Amino acid sequence: MPRWAGHGAHRVDLDSVNGREAAELSSGQGYLDWLGDVFVPIHRDGHKFLGLSLLATIVAFLIWSPLGWLLTLVTAWIAYFFRDPDRVTPLREGLVIAPADGRIVALERVMPPTELGLDGGERNRISIYLSIFDCHVNRAPIAGRITRSVYVPGAFLSATNDKASEDNERRALVIESPTGTEIAVLQIAGLISRRIVTFAGEGDTVGVGQRFGLIRFGSRVDVYLPPGQSSLAAVGQRTIAGETVLADLNSDEQEREARRS
Repeated sequence: MPRWAGHGAHRVDLDSVNGREAAELSSGQGYLDWLGDVFVPIHRDGHKFLGLSLLATIVAFLIWSPLGWLLTLVTAWIAYFFRDPDRVTPLREGLVIAPADGRIVALERVMPPTELGLDGGERNRISIYLSIFDCHVNRAPIAGRITRSVYVPGAFLSATNDKASEDNERRALVIESPTGTEIAVLQIAGLISRRIVTFAGEGDTVGVGQRFGLIRFGSRVDVYLPPGQSSLAAVGQRTIAGETVLADLNSDEQEREARRS
């Protein structure tokens, strides 16, 4: 039965009013969620670049307005590049989560680089390419302790090049889980990028999906799985750092077949 308030012509259906209010609140919450998706935080590493670009933009407008509009676009891109959105990370034990946004360009069974100090022979390597339009904040693929962190100087080949994993400048990390499983992550500089930033060092403990580094501007991230562990990812697949599952250490599932459609 409907609930009424008031008398005569001034009676109001309370259920109808409450329904409208709920719809308005739902619509408002949806709008706030949309704003949260569009206006994401900017990582602190990008603040200085954004500040310099804003200053240059203001000066350019004072000198010649077309240049000012051009630098406005550059400033907007810098803000977009250094975006640092929140992610919803799966927490089930055994899952290996993507450390970077981007596209998987290679799945190969290879010997890990010597700087990692890993035993056990060949491992499956998942290579993720980050374009200049991808979010470049890197996240831990598993929870554990960083047992090794090594900087390796090198070249600046294109991050899509097969030799980038071995020849380019990189930062190599080994994370050991509480069960003793070791996962290696390599932050690799690319043709444009000239700076690898790491927020966590050797001996630090990280949670799965925790931010541990950033690469400027366009790069590659490699993940080395434990010996004999298959990947659940596919070449060409898009990954989301802190969300996409790359492997399940507690599963015997073999590598999946995939096709573009």
